Amino acid sequence: MSTAPVPEVDLGDLGFGRGAHLLVQRALAGLPPGGRLAVTGRDPALRVHLPAWCRGRGHRVEWPDRGDGSDLVAVVVRGSADDDRWFGAERAGPALPSALSSRPPARWGLGARGALLEAGGPEARFDLDDRDLVWADIAPHLYAQAAARQWDPQTAVPWDDPFALPADVEAAVVQVMTYLVENEQAALVVPARLVGRIHPHFREVVQLLAVQMADEARHMEVFSRRALLRGAEMGTSSAGGRQSLFTLVAESDFALASFLLSVLGEGSFVDLLSFLHENAPDPVTRRICWLAMQDERRHVVFGMAHLEHQAQLDPLLRDRLRAAIHRRHDALADTAGLNADVFDALVVLAAGGWHPDDVSAGFGRVQALQHAMDQGRQRRLVRLGFRADEAAALSALHTRNFM
Repeated sequence: MSTAPVPEVDLGDLGFGRGAHLLVQRALAGLPPGGRLAVTGRDPALRVHLPAWCRGRGHRVEWPDRGDGSDLVAVVVRGSADDDRWFGAERAGPALPSALSSRPPARWGLGARGALLEAGGPEARFDLDDRDLVWADIAPHLYAQAAARQWDPQTAVPWDDPFALPADVEAAVVQVMTYLVENEQAALVVPARLVGRIHPHFREVVQLLAVQMADEARHMEVFSRRALLRGAEMGTSSAGGRQSLFTLVAESDFALASFLLSVLGEGSFVDLLSFLHENAPDPVTRRICWLAMQDERRHVVFGMAHLEHQAQLDPLLRDRLRAAIHRRHDALADTAGLNADVFDALVVLAAGGWHPDDVSAGFGRVQALQHAMDQGRQRRLVRLGFRADEAAALSALHTRNFM
């Protein structure tokens, strides 16, 4: 009866201190438990290091005496420890986002999606673990787009372009920039509070929100830098404005936070940035408003896609969205709304001069901005399934602070 030849791996001069275990491990991987592997090599420490490595991995070592002066060191008999280690292991769902698990278990925790998970790891609790609660099919595409369109505040803005503005126009710019910084702070805090609660199985959403936070951080930087470009003081901050922003930050429900911030707030913010881009009195203000507007549009797209997906599955979602608008309106009923200094600054920028006709035209342009914001909110509400008349009524309840 013939005996199958024993496979052999020659380590040459390679020792275990420099990676010899990789060659042995690779050769053993193709053998069943009990399979035999001949190991040859010339490293002087091999007779010490090989059995030590084998003991740590559950393999047995035999020392045949061939008496022919060859380099044979040992025969390794493969143990079952490697197989035992992976007993009960499971894949953390499919790797591709096109086949996500609807509700990944806590035991998948921080394991990479699609990875083979060794049993016995910690159970990391993420309360936002429902696919339909956080997902939108456009998320991977939006993340790729967002990552590709990151811009450098230092090089993307013409900070050194020469310009000189009258003091009162510069003061108006500073006031608007101060207002924008406050709004961007809130727009950063909201996803920051949510992102750590999302199960990593939905990593494209986590990645997208992380880039969104980076967007807001950049916006805060450029708006602050423009405010201080010609002076050392920021503008005013109203209590009512901060209260309005606080109602965004305080919302802990993922869908409602996305709705109030992205669909209503940032949607209106896009209109404001477009207005500022058109009426900017200097190249720096014009450029930073255009750059921020591109980012904010992407934020609105994800918020809408996520809520449209959820609205198809949850017939009660619109009731919750409606209640969120009413709740926020009631909380802000006793506040003054938009900081009067901000409104006046917008009129000054839109007027472009101090003749009564200029101021009147500027005032009209700000009113047109408010109308455009209202129309945009209504369109987005209709897309989410609200009737046109109800969308108009709900839009009218939106905070007078724009965001």
